[in-house]
Amino acid sequence: METVSFDLAVLGGGGAGLRAAIAAAESANGGPPLSIGIVSKVYPMRSHTVSAEGGAAGVMRDDDSFDLHAYDTIKGSDFLADQEAVEAFVREAPGELIRLEHWGCPWSREPDGRIAVRAFGGMSTKRTCFAADKTGFFMLHALFQTSLKYESIRRLDEHFATALLVEDGRCLGLTCIDIRTGEMKTVLAKAVIIATGGAGRIFAFTTNAFIKSGDGMALAYRAGVPLKDMEFVQYHPTGLPGTGILITEASRGEGGHLVNKDGERFLKRYVPTKMELGPRDMLSRAIIQEFEAGRGFEGPYGEYVHLDIRHLGEKLIDKKIPFVRELVSRYVGIDPVHEPIPVRPVVHYMMGGVDTDKEGATRLPGLFAAGECACVSMNGANRLGSNSLTELLVFGARAGRSAARAAREAKAPTANPVAALAERERERVERDVRGRTGGKERVGTLRAELQKVMERGAGVYRTEERMAGCVAELAKLKERYLELALDDRDRTFNTDLTGALELGYMLDVAEAVAHSARARQESRGSHTRRDFPDRDDARFLKHTLAYRAADGAGPPRLDYSPVSITKWKPEERKY
Repeated sequence: METVSFDLAVLGGGGAGLRAAIAAAESANGGPPLSIGIVSKVYPMRSHTVSAEGGAAGVMRDDDSFDLHAYDTIKGSDFLADQEAVEAFVREAPGELIRLEHWGCPWSREPDGRIAVRAFGGMSTKRTCFAADKTGFFMLHALFQTSLKYESIRRLDEHFATALLVEDGRCLGLTCIDIRTGEMKTVLAKAVIIATGGAGRIFAFTTNAFIKSGDGMALAYRAGVPLKDMEFVQYHPTGLPGTGILITEASRGEGGHLVNKDGERFLKRYVPTKMELGPRDMLSRAIIQEFEAGRGFEGPYGEYVHLDIRHLGEKLIDKKIPFVRELVSRYVGIDPVHEPIPVRPVVHYMMGGVDTDKEGATRLPGLFAAGECACVSMNGANRLGSNSLTELLVFGARAGRSAARAAREAKAPTANPVAALAERERERVERDVRGRTGGKERVGTLRAELQKVMERGAGVYRTEERMAGCVAELAKLKERYLELALDDRDRTFNTDLTGALELGYMLDVAEAVAHSARARQESRGSHTRRDFPDRDDARFLKHTLAYRAADGAGPPRLDYSPVSITKWKPEERKY
């Protein structure tokens, strides 16, 4: 079994992972550079950051302030965000956006040459920087090409992580499969950063790429690190029916309208002062209520409402949101310049994730996390659109610097301290996953059932009855997972094998979501219970921490931690 060693290993090659690696490389400050390995199951430019469209938020204008951005973020979070983390975020966001411009990100411009900003939901003023409506694509390009100039950064592309290696209470690396050969490797490191993105694929209808199966969250969970606030799953109000492809919030930021079958801009009933620029959780609930009132359109993939951008005109659409026109033309067969776009709420983002502090450190020494897979927590119960792209820059950089310090302070092992652990993991994969034959279950079948279970039990609206059913069905799916068999016996690009491993991760993450949601007997942000419709600060102004059962078979153990409040006291959240 091949072993490779780095001072620092970064698991994930998307925006957060690349920003962390660059920050760690820069931390040398003329001294001896750290050796940095980026382990990614896809080529970095295929990471899901590339799909982000609308923009990245930061205070860039005289009519804005750090306090205003912080307040908007905290209010949007339904007051569950840790305010110390939010204050750090808003202060560092502008510098990160300008730095990215210096690295080559082609931000759209105002006529006077300044970086352009647009309106986004829940924001008090225009503060979302953008590059047309392909912001993530250009950001990831800039980060990737910047990472190439550091000789100390080495990439292991198309390597699939299977376990974190923990010895004497410290993370010392990971095991992974080289997808091209099927052979396993041990990656030793004095510090590890998880930056693997979210887990939207535990739901059937999602904007997320197939790679977003919660890998890093599950790996940390299995290593004893709690997953925080997993009950908070964001639905984006405007996904294309059937595919789940995102129609960016920028389409509303530029002036698009949401209209029901009566031709009415129905949001006047729900968020009258913000209308289409209300927060995502509120807009998603509003659309579901329109469906329940019989005011939605009927289509082959269920009910929908219209997103109408025709009044913006072809010139503005082609300049500001050309990708919207391309997506709708290609996947719906209509031209939004002339026809309204069918949309409905779709799973988009996980507010919860691996529990970390403001520096990206977890409770396991040597292990750090950043990006959507982490919960710092600055998003609380609901994330405002365009905060996430800046979040991966700010906290990716913080995690990179923090992990670099930890790696410099850690002693280099004189021999492989986890060789036996790595060999046991190799044997587990060969015996319990790759070696499974004769079982009656298949990856695709179980995955589809898992997604349906989560849609029914942990959707936009939740009840005790549905969540109890979700918890029970997940327990059965975990039992059936033990009867899984693989049909592909090849070792090269065996997607049956990686799919089986991903399914295990998805079941772990889904378990944390369902149990955390059932225990939170209130409605806050994206977590909306019809049996507990009010926010309950007396009982639930706190973070949920889900710890995996020691044997991996039973339900998670739930604990709670306080919310950091600095200067913004909880108030009624209304717009």
